Amino acid sequence: MSPIAVFSTSIGLVAQRGEDWFRLAEPHLDTLFCAEDPALWLQRAVQAAERIEAPVSLGAPIQSQEVWASGVTYLRSRDARMEESKDSGGGTFYDRVYDADRPEIFFKATPHRVFGTGTQLRLRSDSKWNVPEPELALAINAGGKIFGYSIGNDLSSRDIEGENPLYLPQAKVWSHCCGLGPALVVCDPLRLETAIEIQILRAGSIVFEGKTSLSQMKRTPAELADWLWRDNTFPNGCYLLTGTGLVPPNDFTLASGDEVRISIETLGTLVNFIS
Repeated sequence: MSPIAVFSTSIGLVAQRGEDWFRLAEPHLDTLFCAEDPALWLQRAVQAAERIEAPVSLGAPIQSQEVWASGVTYLRSRDARMEESKDSGGGTFYDRVYDADRPEIFFKATPHRVFGTGTQLRLRSDSKWNVPEPELALAINAGGKIFGYSIGNDLSSRDIEGENPLYLPQAKVWSHCCGLGPALVVCDPLRLETAIEIQILRAGSIVFEGKTSLSQMKRTPAELADWLWRDNTFPNGCYLLTGTGLVPPNDFTLASGDEVRISIETLGTLVNFIS
């Protein structure tokens, strides 16, 4: 199917197909996540919708969905996390999970901790080493089916996690810790060649940039979704971040005022400002 992007706005759910914009009659994103066939539901909703002008402000494409995340799915992420935790004795944990059948999957955010494009994410006040993590986000319906994609910024405190792997929840979960957007894009599975890019700007200048592709992931999206759904239920569906292959050097940390731009082909660009 041709991609259809769904946005949360002040006037409800809005969809974009090609150059055309539509206001959906159904205002609740949960309805899409609970549909047995979300792509078919969305196509029918667009056919019945009124055309509108492009909206000005966009919220995160989330309602009742939890956000979960996968770790150590790229070799670069494994190496970085082994290095940050070597002094605490946790260095081999990440090497072992990279090669294991069971992936690392952890809880990231409730909806009120998630913010959309153009909004602020906040650094932990008790951390001195914070980085963004640009990730493909899987949109998974209540039945466990991947039906769409978004862009995630899994803001992380590397010094807290590196001090002790048991501190992972504190290194990942706090107020304003997760960026998501700009849209939920319902489309065919993304190609392995799909590029993920990041730019971090400070005072208008690029201080870090990088590029990778989905082909560098060790595990497939379907495999990660299957593990998340084992002995678990999500009545309103969920998002699953799929890990990062772009990690700034060890001497880099985010600062208040930084701008983080994450782009994925087909999905657009998620922009967050750091406070």
